[in-house]
Amino acid sequence: MTTTALLVIVVVVVALLFDYTNGFHDAANAIATSVSTRALTPRTALAMAAVFNLVGALLGEGVARTIGSGIITAPGGRSGLVVVLAGLVGAIGWNLLTWWFGLPSSSSHALIGALAGAGLASSTEVHWDVILEKVVIPMVVSPVVGFVLAFALMVGILWAFRRGNPGRLSRRFRVAQTASAAAMALGHGLQDAQKTMGVIVLALVAGGYHSGDDIPLWVKASAALAISLGTYTGGWRIMRTLGRRIIELDPPRGFAAETVAASVLYTTAFAFQAPISTTHTVTSAILGVGATRRVSAVRWGVAGNIVTAWFLTIPMAGAVAAGCYQLFTLLP
Repeated sequence: MTTTALLVIVVVVVALLFDYTNGFHDAANAIATSVSTRALTPRTALAMAAVFNLVGALLGEGVARTIGSGIITAPGGRSGLVVVLAGLVGAIGWNLLTWWFGLPSSSSHALIGALAGAGLASSTEVHWDVILEKVVIPMVVSPVVGFVLAFALMVGILWAFRRGNPGRLSRRFRVAQTASAAAMALGHGLQDAQKTMGVIVLALVAGGYHSGDDIPLWVKASAALAISLGTYTGGWRIMRTLGRRIIELDPPRGFAAETVAASVLYTTAFAFQAPISTTHTVTSAILGVGATRRVSAVRWGVAGNIVTAWFLTIPMAGAVAAGCYQLFTLLP
């Protein structure tokens, strides 16, 4: 086996490891609201999220193509594979750090920032126009859209059911949350598993084992399985932050937040092929529904810590990846 072939295998394995960490890091995105409102038990919610992550991962290729060919142009051979490997290690490192502190940062932005950081360290071409159009602008716009739509939907729900029996409505919305949580998990698989598919294709092209940006079936299947296994493992630290520390959610607000977040994920994946953050989207939706109760009901200090982590993710993951690249170049 040649050195290049061995390095391709290593990169694919590390990419699937990133996919796994993405699953347990972002599992809270799909199920935190359902668990916190007791619409679903934690284990049932995780199992459902794992299944729908798997299904969502197989539904499209647009986001994968953006990641695979739009962020950097990796050179062929060993040098390109080292760039991709450094990017993956940087993203995994940031994921684990934010998971440890229970901060719902973006695995997507960690990966994109890490690839860009490794690209800069290696003098690889970085497509800043694509990063601006597909990453930075959606990073700003999608949370705003999620907040506004969630606020508006929750106001509509409060108005439509203003004369309803609170206990009966709560039970009905718990049932409805089963569907909205499944929709959220499907959107997570649609967005996040595709990012790993794109990185694997980037490695295969650099190693000379693939051409073009089409996604082979085995890449789709392996990425889908990895993120589903990671989701089933669960991310309990982040789940507590999203489900309870920002605001105490009730079933109607949980339903509204999940419905809006899932809708934004579908729209950006299918219409724009933009790799947006599921974490940013659902967190902003939770803030939106929480603001309908009263502004002081939202724990803005916790929200501020989350936003700080959002803005740090891309540069910090990029810095870690750049350091990893410099380290890897010293290896024989």
